[in-house]
Amino acid sequence: MKPSVGVVIPTRGERPELLAAAVAGALDQEYDRRVRVVVVVDGGGVLGPAEQIADVVAANRGSVRVVANRRAPGLPGARNTGIDELDTDLVAFCDDDDRWLPGKLAAQVTALEGEPEADFASCAIEVAYGSRLVPRQAGAERVTRADLARSRMVMVHSSTFLFRASAGYRADEGAPGGQNEDWDLALRAAARHPIVHVDRPLVRVRWGGSGYVARWADRIAGLEWMLARHADLETDPRGAARIYGQMAFHHAALGRRRAAGRWAWKAFSAHRREPRAAVALAVATGLVPARAVLGLLHTRGRGI
Repeated sequence: MKPSVGVVIPTRGERPELLAAAVAGALDQEYDRRVRVVVVVDGGGVLGPAEQIADVVAANRGSVRVVANRRAPGLPGARNTGIDELDTDLVAFCDDDDRWLPGKLAAQVTALEGEPEADFASCAIEVAYGSRLVPRQAGAERVTRADLARSRMVMVHSSTFLFRASAGYRADEGAPGGQNEDWDLALRAAARHPIVHVDRPLVRVRWGGSGYVARWADRIAGLEWMLARHADLETDPRGAARIYGQMAFHHAALGRRRAAGRWAWKAFSAHRREPRAAVALAVATGLVPARAVLGLLHTRGRGI
């Protein structure tokens, strides 16, 4: 018998149609056992709408539970609340604006079964931005901690995560504003054993529908938090330069020219070809708005 699977979908209830699609994408997977879905509502004021959606989906498709976030407010606490609700062999995540594509679950379970020492799996994604769909693949079947330190590897996305419940993984609820909690979790998982990666786009990730990416101060705090937690992020010159360039960009978006300049110089010093440093300086000097840069990058399935 295939291992049982539980899916945690955090939501604030603000995107009911997308949430319903995310639930359906999990329940529509062709799998030998019924998939259990836990919708975790972060913020009691919107619990009603989320309950209504889950009731409709549950009546027509399968097993869905809706619970309120009982842990720290925010995405990490919501994820952990969902994990606490499950007694399945495997746990998976899906954001409420993303959708699993056919074959996602079966492919990842097969990959995990083929490597008994591994306890964490991901897969490639396709980025949906407006009418564009851009595949993002890793070009590998294993993702190491060194890979994740050198590059954030956007295809190792939280909506692709599937892991053994016995491994005891939890999102860190101390992540500032919930920033980078998924990257932190992937780094911790890869430190135990390389992540098993199915390099086919099996999750559609929607970009541009949330202000999360433009919460500049939170993004700065999140990167500072990561640097403090994972010293090896500054070991690889290219990986370090990427983070420094992001810091420069976020400071530039906030109008902090001096801070942007300092971080841009640090990025150039680590790796002279780091493009984010030059982009940050262009934003800092007013040549181009930060949001315009993000919009252009998102049309190519990329971020800063």
